[in-house]
Amino acid sequence: MAPDPSNSSSSSFILVGVPGLEAFPTCLGVLFCSAYVMALVGNGAVLLVTGLDESLCAPSHRLLAMLAAIDVLMVTAVVPKLLSVLWLGSAEIGYAACFVQMFLVHSATSEESGLLVAMAVDRYVAVCHPLRYHTILSVRAVAQMGLAVVLRGLLFAVPLAGLVTALPYCSSRVVPHSYCEHLAVAELACADPAPAGLYSVAGSSLIVGTDGAVIAASYAAILRAALGHGACRRALSTCGCHLCAVLLYYLPGIVSIYAQHWGGAVPLPARVLLADLYVTLPSALNPLVYSLRSGPIRQALLRLLLPRTDRACFSRHARRGRGSASCVPGNAHDDTEKQEPTFESGDVPSARNIPVIIQGVNAQILL
Repeated sequence: MAPDPSNSSSSSFILVGVPGLEAFPTCLGVLFCSAYVMALVGNGAVLLVTGLDESLCAPSHRLLAMLAAIDVLMVTAVVPKLLSVLWLGSAEIGYAACFVQMFLVHSATSEESGLLVAMAVDRYVAVCHPLRYHTILSVRAVAQMGLAVVLRGLLFAVPLAGLVTALPYCSSRVVPHSYCEHLAVAELACADPAPAGLYSVAGSSLIVGTDGAVIAASYAAILRAALGHGACRRALSTCGCHLCAVLLYYLPGIVSIYAQHWGGAVPLPARVLLADLYVTLPSALNPLVYSLRSGPIRQALLRLLLPRTDRACFSRHARRGRGSASCVPGNAHDDTEKQEPTFESGDVPSARNIPVIIQGVNAQILL
């Protein structure tokens, strides 16, 4: 249903949805609704197990819980209203609600970038300083990192929202976007929106450039330490999930940011879909490619969902790479097989299970 600007209040905006694709509300709605459900279920599971299981108190688990909370906030700020536009034709959004949505989206994206940096630091300490892991990343240190991430997100989003809010809006109220993206709203102003656009691109470039440099430096240090101990393959496997989360966030983010500012050759529907995917895709896939691949989090989830006998069998055969069909009474003798230790991303080191050899002896790191 096309929005009717004449029916809107002077203190509200009209969201178009995805311009040029108004004829496909059902398909688009199913796509974004599926992503929203995946984000809620996956991140909700991470928040549930980290909140209920007292064993998940390592710094890496606290950071994963922060990431899940930010993902839920970011996707919830956009998708419910988007679905109401696509399925219910409820395209009107209040003036204040529009700027609150804008603030939440941009603060959450900045905070997620900061958390990815904190996780890179966590991986660096786990690989390069395993015996000092809990000393360096104490509860206080993790809390300070989380507070710094949130404060930086606020310091970026508050001036941006202030610049866009201060603009006078005296003509069209139809936003050619699926949510209150700051440039799409600022272009409706009667005054020059260039300061808001300049601040946005400069701030986004600074955040992406700084965070990307810190992440690259941490991985360079990890590779240097791993090559020095002949454990490059293991270090890459333990950090691979974090690298997937980084690429999943930054690649669509960078393309979306610069397409919005200098994407004259990019069709408007493509720019809007890029912005929507930038908000929804990382939130939906982060639990699958990163958070739920952590061994302790998977085990905690199994303790909540499966009976004790099935849980033990499933966990044992999952570590050996066997299917659940092995979990039958006739295979009880498998319980006595010798098992090799497994090393998975998100696990944390301890002095008991890290044969770290200092001064020229190879190190085994449980991550």
